[in-house]
Amino acid sequence: MPVTKEQKQDIIRKYGTSPDDTGKPEVQIAILTAHINALSPHFDQHKKDHHNRLGLLKLVGKRRRLLDYLMKKDIQRYRKIIQELDIRK
Repeated sequence: MPVTKEQKQDIIRKYGTSPDDTGKPEVQIAILTAHINALSPHFDQHKKDHHNRLGLLKLVGKRRRLLDYLMKKDIQRYRKIIQELDIRK
């Protein structure tokens, strides 16, 4: 099940500076994480769905690049978003 418009608005309000702020890396990372978390249970039922698995891997790669960018730009913001979204160790 994809992320709904209301869920995206909640994420933008939580991580953005304004209701229209979708450009911050934190907002983009949070939206991608919500999308990844919504797609993951699909693969428990549909193990052979390789087409959507490729899309999931692309989303994970995009999130990885955004996290790398944020880590280079501002390590404190990186650590904060990692902790809030519970992405890594």
